[in-house]
Amino acid sequence: MRAAVYIGNQTVQVRDVETPRIGAGELLIRVEACGICHTDLKKIEYDLLPAPRIYGHETAGFVAAVGEGVTQFAIGDRVVAFHHIPCGDCFYCNRKLYAQCPIYKKVGITAGFEAAGGGFAQYVRVMDWIVRKGVEKIPDGVSFERASLVEPMNTVHKAVVQANPQPGDLCVVLGQGPIGLMFTMLLKHRGVQVVATDAMPSRMQLSRECGAMDVWNPLTTPDIVERVKALSDGRGADLVVVAVSVPGVVDQALKLSRPGAGILLFSQTSAKERIEVSGADICVGERIVFGCYSASVDLQKESASLVFNGELPVERLISHRLPLDAISAGFELARRPDEISLKIIVQPHRGGPR
Repeated sequence: MRAAVYIGNQTVQVRDVETPRIGAGELLIRVEACGICHTDLKKIEYDLLPAPRIYGHETAGFVAAVGEGVTQFAIGDRVVAFHHIPCGDCFYCNRKLYAQCPIYKKVGITAGFEAAGGGFAQYVRVMDWIVRKGVEKIPDGVSFERASLVEPMNTVHKAVVQANPQPGDLCVVLGQGPIGLMFTMLLKHRGVQVVATDAMPSRMQLSRECGAMDVWNPLTTPDIVERVKALSDGRGADLVVVAVSVPGVVDQALKLSRPGAGILLFSQTSAKERIEVSGADICVGERIVFGCYSASVDLQKESASLVFNGELPVERLISHRLPLDAISAGFELARRPDEISLKIIVQPHRGGPR
């Protein structure tokens, strides 16, 4: 089969590799769509993990083979597969901190080499503990491209549930890339008043269409704090979601929030990133600054339903559908987005551009 193999030194090459072999309790999935995620881009750009590996974890496709003992899936089933599933019985799982579970941290899907998700390949092997709890069937009429958004939607859904905004609350979402736009959609769906910031006019317009009351360009709008206060009787936002990683953005989030508000850090995933803010803004202002990372197995089916049922315009986030041979161009476009680009989907079995 063909696969995009990370070979080290920030380099990915499309190569012929052996199709994975499955064992008892496992599945082989023919990958029809896999989204490009910035967590994989960071691993490639900063050479965070040893080569060789095949990345990609927002995976949707057909069941191509089933291992001995698998009864809940059959060849031909259309499915999405999560690459992380917790054990359900450790210290962290008992506190529902699934992303900290040692089993969760093990990647359970591979296209070969050290398990790394594997979705940037034509076939992936899904290991037994993922098959038991981490695979969802795709309803008829839902495209594979749309279905590949289930995993990122789960991460956003988990964060919104953790933040627990109430209907009528005012929330500011900083950044309107694909993840920021998912926050805007989901918060609006929960009855929250949403305003947002982004520097790209096309994303600003789409944000309004996805439910934002207003959207401002932070580079050309100096009075965003005053505008937020004007919408909240002078208080500030009840919740600020930081869905972008740029210097000073967390300090801006504090300034936009009211005393007692929540500040959700969603994009601060680099160990090298440092944040400097006023301690008094947190302590005296009684604000809660918290992080949220990765998906929740408890919300898996509900997140899938949010993507599948058509209530949220998630398919509007897909800007590009690329064959495997064009994956390097897709990575570059994801790293340096233009006015058109949003979510970029790789289709490993496609032969040419679309």
